[in-house]
Amino acid sequence: MSSLILSIGSLVITPKNKPFYSSILQKKKEDFTLKKFQHGGDIELFAKQLKCKKNDIIDLSSNINFIKPKINIDFNKLDISTYPKYEKLYRIISKEYSVKASKIELFNGGSNAIFTLFKYLDLKDCIIYSPAYLEYKKAAKTFSYNLHKINRFNDINEEIIEKSLIVFVNPSTPDGKYYKLDKLMAYWISKKCTILIDESFLDFTQKQSVIKYLDSYDKLYIIKSMTKFYSSAGIRIGIIISTKQNIKKIKKKEPMWKLSTFDMNYLIKALEDKNFKNKSLSKNDSNRKLLYKILKNQSFIKKVYKSKANFFLIKLRNIAAHELQTKLLKYKIMIRDCSNFDFLDDTYVRIAVKNEKSIQILKKVFKKIEKNVY
Repeated sequence: MSSLILSIGSLVITPKNKPFYSSILQKKKEDFTLKKFQHGGDIELFAKQLKCKKNDIIDLSSNINFIKPKINIDFNKLDISTYPKYEKLYRIISKEYSVKASKIELFNGGSNAIFTLFKYLDLKDCIIYSPAYLEYKKAAKTFSYNLHKINRFNDINEEIIEKSLIVFVNPSTPDGKYYKLDKLMAYWISKKCTILIDESFLDFTQKQSVIKYLDSYDKLYIIKSMTKFYSSAGIRIGIIISTKQNIKKIKKKEPMWKLSTFDMNYLIKALEDKNFKNKSLSKNDSNRKLLYKILKNQSFIKKVYKSKANFFLIKLRNIAAHELQTKLLKYKIMIRDCSNFDFLDDTYVRIAVKNEKSIQILKKVFKKIEKNVY
């Protein structure tokens, strides 16, 4: 066949390399279908499949902020001969979220915070408002909770079990919706539930936290993964915010040192970057609007869920998630197959908000795909 040359930074298919890419494009569905608890953003595996460099990949599957804070620190000069002291990090986080340091506990990532809390609480029933971050379901099963799922797309006001553990992600994953929780909070409190609110994507918005409820309800826990907004998935830092008494009890069962000196100093410098937050909010907002407009104009997309986070959930028309992923392979573009989320099927994908160049490339690729779908 004649060479197919694209002007958008994708690969060139020639008679010489056609057999290799054809073999990838013809892989079975299960090769590109996510496992039960698997997440997006595995660039190394994707690059290995395509036999290309990681820098060649356009990763629209990962929900990590594409804006990065300025980290003016020489990690080679950090003193790692002594144990880390976290007082400064606690002070900065305390100031950032307007909550006393005594109400915060640090963890080696958001997932570590989730599993620690599930083990610590040791309750009988867990109700997850789904779809939701998959680690919650995994933690519930690991620690033998009776797992109940409420489809928040269908009936968010469904009856719940008294004294259960409530899990609610806000803004939600994988759709990014922000919920006003006052009515639900009142209902959960009336049922004497232990409430866990995941606010890992709240920093992408200027919306209200549920932290205010700590003054009136002592069975509330708030989890924040610091890696999403601060673009640092490799720096494992998450926090739990709760009452002073609850945090004190958790600390008694936790090791003294959980974060490395490198982790700690990275986040300190990220939080000290005064321009980062405003820049992130502004750029993510403008690029989110741009991406939304592009997605809404595709005939093979049935619905784009409105989002306050840095990603969109999309319901496809006349094409399955794994099929769209396969079509994007030759352009080295990654998106998130959402078929392993509860209450979703293989017609759902998630596409993250990234830089304008990546979004414009996606727009051009979607035009080519649209011709083949219809």
